[in-house]
Amino acid sequence: MKAVRRILVRLVAGAAVGALAGLAVAQAAPPATAASSASSAVTVSGRGEFKDMRFTVSQTADLTSQAVTVSWSGGTPSTFAGTLFDTDFVQIMQCWGDDDGTVPDNPGPSRTQCQYGASPTTDRGSWPGNDYDDTRRVFYSADPANYGQDDRYGATNPNAPGEVPFKPVSGATVTSNTQNNPYFNRNTTNEIDFARTGADGTGKEFFEVQTANEAPHLGCGTVVKTDGVSRPRSCWLVIVPQGHLDLDGKPYADHSQVNAGSPVSSTNWKNRVAIPLRFNPVGTNCALGSDERPTTGSELAADAMTSWQTALCATGKVYGYTELGEPDTRARLGNDGSSGLAFTTRALGADAGTSAPDDTTVYAPAALSGTVIGFTVERRPRATAPEATQRLAGTRVESLRLNPRLVAKLLTESYRNSPWGAVVGTTAANGYGWAKGNPAGLASDPEFIALNPEFAELSVAETPATDTDLLTSLGHSDSARAVWQWIVADKDARGFLAGVSDDWGMRVNPYFSTNTDLNPTGFAFDPANTDTYPKSDPWCTIPPGTGATEKQCMIDFHPYVADMHAGALHTLRTDSLWKATWDPLASPPAYKNPGPQTVGSRFMITITDAASAARYGLTTAKLLNAAGRYVAPSGVSLTAAAASATGKGAPEISPAKATAKGAYPLTQLVYAAVRPAKLDAAARKDYATLLRYAAGTGQTAGADPGLLPAGYAPLSRTLRTRTTQAADTLLHYKATSTASGDGSASGGGSGGSTTTGGTTGDLSGGTAGDGGTTGGAGASASATPSSAASYDGGKAVQTTAAGATPADPANPLRYAVPLGAALGAAAGVGAPFAGGGRLRLPLRLPLPGGRTVTVVPEIALPERLRKLLRP
Repeated sequence: MKAVRRILVRLVAGAAVGALAGLAVAQAAPPATAASSASSAVTVSGRGEFKDMRFTVSQTADLTSQAVTVSWSGGTPSTFAGTLFDTDFVQIMQCWGDDDGTVPDNPGPSRTQCQYGASPTTDRGSWPGNDYDDTRRVFYSADPANYGQDDRYGATNPNAPGEVPFKPVSGATVTSNTQNNPYFNRNTTNEIDFARTGADGTGKEFFEVQTANEAPHLGCGTVVKTDGVSRPRSCWLVIVPQGHLDLDGKPYADHSQVNAGSPVSSTNWKNRVAIPLRFNPVGTNCALGSDERPTTGSELAADAMTSWQTALCATGKVYGYTELGEPDTRARLGNDGSSGLAFTTRALGADAGTSAPDDTTVYAPAALSGTVIGFTVERRPRATAPEATQRLAGTRVESLRLNPRLVAKLLTESYRNSPWGAVVGTTAANGYGWAKGNPAGLASDPEFIALNPEFAELSVAETPATDTDLLTSLGHSDSARAVWQWIVADKDARGFLAGVSDDWGMRVNPYFSTNTDLNPTGFAFDPANTDTYPKSDPWCTIPPGTGATEKQCMIDFHPYVADMHAGALHTLRTDSLWKATWDPLASPPAYKNPGPQTVGSRFMITITDAASAARYGLTTAKLLNAAGRYVAPSGVSLTAAAASATGKGAPEISPAKATAKGAYPLTQLVYAAVRPAKLDAAARKDYATLLRYAAGTGQTAGADPGLLPAGYAPLSRTLRTRTTQAADTLLHYKATSTASGDGSASGGGSGGSTTTGGTTGDLSGGTAGDGGTTGGAGASASATPSSAASYDGGKAVQTTAAGATPADPANPLRYAVPLGAALGAAAGVGAPFAGGGRLRLPLRLPLPGGRTVTVVPEIALPERLRKLLRP
């Protein structure tokens, strides 16, 4: 027992250390500000042998950390030498610097200033490159003509490869071993080594644009002064098409070997196409000396609030925002109403075991969005697939249908290959006989294929990194609760969780069974009261074929991400975070992440929010709604669902009650909640200003700072009216004389009362028919990256929090603190969440200026594990 307690203490300590390390990094990084955006798509023609190709970049101005679409036409279909890319493919990278003056008719940067060449240094067996086309290695020639030859680098040893140096915006230039440079690596680079041109001569990729926050060595967006004028540093998107012509100018005939070299070699670089990228400034965006008002809460409000912050600070109003899970947000506001304004989708007291405070709580509708299932899936046809399917090889799947039972299968780790190594061939480990007859993963599930027939002709490597689970975020959230509410509202899904096989004989993982007699823990899983994504199966093993000497468990096979934004980003990168490769040469030997999946056969799915999916260009699944229709998130479908919201105070959208045919079932309405009795008049006035802005200009869909980003539907007229009424309530609030919340405003209204826009009762507004806007493309979460700027290179999860100084209104702790915490905390929480009583942490760290950040959120532990923790 003591040994178990020691292990658990070490794991929690590891979470704290990881968070502190992330905090130190984040505190040193500058925040970002937005500039006005406009339509900035650019189309350019290729050069030389690629003069007939045309390349289009969907957005080139007002950029932040996001995805842009790079598409092309007029190309020659890609060919392969075995599994290696051979001819006619496209390579894309991001570079910094001014025009180098070498190509007057096509300005562009020096090739030494491009983030490229971070391909794998080991384990290249399944990698589609030849160690030249995906690196900076070149061969010197005084008169270069062949692919990969260079007229400058490598001259000191013409019989061996040289390297094109990498020069960062600051720091030492790397002249050798550039694959292992200290600035970027396989897991952080945004380079696209191989992009396929299809049979029709077209292609498309979603390119991750990086700011100075993600790539300090490029410095994009950092404010610099040139000729006395300060402006954000611009960068370049560089496209290098690889061709098919041999030295004699005729088509390359020998396809047994690769006909390509490094894109940064002088022979390939002469055909590069460079497109300027203009960034929002990375730096402070609000005037010094302004008073700050903190806001906190739902991630669903993050992109909207970040946009509104930027516009409001120009008026002298500084509003901080700290992302926090909604259950913890409600607990914080309920305990301390002086903490300010909180974003939530449920009323205080709605959580089990809690009650609403005695004083008045004002609820104002603020944002309409939703939880989505986003994916990056590419077609890898089976050898027996028809020619029409073969011609689509490597292209993206643009539509998926999912019902509640399929999502339940993924979340309950019920596919055969989810507990990796539990079933090998026809042999199942003790206690895992249930898995033997189950499909290996989603792509081979007959139920899934019945809804998505094209997968009958596709091949997917069904591993923990692909289709056996969903990439989910750590901690308690209303988004997780909504997903489980959608699942338990479905009869087939409920039956599956109870132990009833589906029509093809698939059975639930018993550790998630709602039937006590089937669940090995002795407790029934309770999805109706779950607001996390549990990983309850305790399976651990040494993965077969790895040669490893240490075990991995389910939390290793299926790691958590810090939040839904991170899930979207990793799905764009197709990096599952699974440390799948054993490195015996490491000190000490350890598992390592092999990096993003191989181009052409990528398969990743995640639960994220609609705004993050739009920002990173994820396609979103169509989900089965209560009316029996499969509906994707869009302005229309979010608005249709909002009309079904019911309840007192902060009416909720229930998946079971969103019965309109076009309603998206995981729509969520976010409220700004305030306890006016706990605030002074100045604070109430400032929050009223925020609410009025959110109900006005803030509901206009668009990419400019202050507008409503993609992934949201504008609130209806009814909802906007209620928000302005809530603002009036704050402005004209009259405190009673019974109690004092801040020393100046005393007491509150009637005990336990709630106010929604100045009224109580059900919230029946929300349809376009009452004058609301359906949102259109501006609110759609689709496979087109958002043109909406997020202004901070991260999404401003930690901007100016409670009590922060006005000098640091937007800090990119979205990445550093949550990722640092996740690395330690995820390992520590392992198989909890299975049920039982809640162990209330949450672990929070104080930050400069009175701010705090949640490092380890509230965790639900099984009763047996709770007993182990007791002295």
